[in-house]
Amino acid sequence: MSRRAATLTVASVIVLLLAVVGSVMPVPYVALTPGPTKNTLGTDDDGRPLITIDGRKTYPDEGHLNFTTVTYRGGPGGRIDLFTALTGWLDGDTAVVPEETIFPKDESQKQVEQENTRQMQNSQQSAEAAALRELGIDVATRVVIEDVQKDRPADGVLKPGDEITAVDGTKATSVTQIVDAMSAHDIGDTVNVTYKRAGKEHEAALKTVADPTGERAVVGIVLADQFKIPFKIDISVGDIGGPSAGLMFSLAIVDRLTPGSLTQGKFIAGTGTITPDGEVGAIGGIQQKMIAAREAGATIFLTPADNCPDARTARPDGLRLVRADTLHGTIQAINAINTGKGDVPGCE
Repeated sequence: MSRRAATLTVASVIVLLLAVVGSVMPVPYVALTPGPTKNTLGTDDDGRPLITIDGRKTYPDEGHLNFTTVTYRGGPGGRIDLFTALTGWLDGDTAVVPEETIFPKDESQKQVEQENTRQMQNSQQSAEAAALRELGIDVATRVVIEDVQKDRPADGVLKPGDEITAVDGTKATSVTQIVDAMSAHDIGDTVNVTYKRAGKEHEAALKTVADPTGERAVVGIVLADQFKIPFKIDISVGDIGGPSAGLMFSLAIVDRLTPGSLTQGKFIAGTGTITPDGEVGAIGGIQQKMIAAREAGATIFLTPADNCPDARTARPDGLRLVRADTLHGTIQAINAINTGKGDVPGCE
């Protein structure tokens, strides 16, 4: 065998070995791809409505208000291999991001999934409150403890399910109010918390400690707003998690509770978190969500303002971007599209 042939043979063997190693070598990255998109005005795979409203007159709409999702591969429990990551980097429909972007180092995959489930539940409640407030329907609010962090000042004092009614003697009716009150304290200060348990009111004096960043004073509780809705609204989306469908849930509830068709038969998709007051927030995976929407047939995509720069550069052909700042403004924009009158904010 000539020297040249021998060199080529050795090189081929090395390349083959590298290929084999690369095909099984796990890497700390996650591949994000377009996920399922579901019509909040429609039904699930079993024919059940995604949103059911009982105790209030509802109205039909033949159009679409689809929320969009992202599917991921990888994570601490099943990392992708090097070749999958490289293929994803070359694929325009896939985003390959560092593992800690999705799975913080101090949280397990199961904890992340549980957090996503909690965020979806909170998103649904916020969406219901935002929709009803948009329609002028009164919604009462209370703040409850969802979780008490181990070895923090509240551990052994407060419990999940306790209702926080005041901080330092000032009445509190929202998570935002309580967070603001806590922010006024320095680390090491004592905060006085008034809470209800089993219908009885109690008080606790808790000495604050630093949060993981070392910048904020905390007592170690996870809070959530709970809303008293005057009739029954049920949102069922299976095992999909995260907060990013809030805007689309709110729009669907408003549409179902008002005469006429909000969509006018159009295929509208979108994304965005929602606060109980109707403020729309940014989400992750905007590129993959737009692709999923367009492939499903959407022609209009409702885009949170902070996601507009990325959405603008990755917009699929045939998809019109409509900037969503608030629930009220988004409804006005859809009506302007339907009538041809009024401003329609875009992502330009």
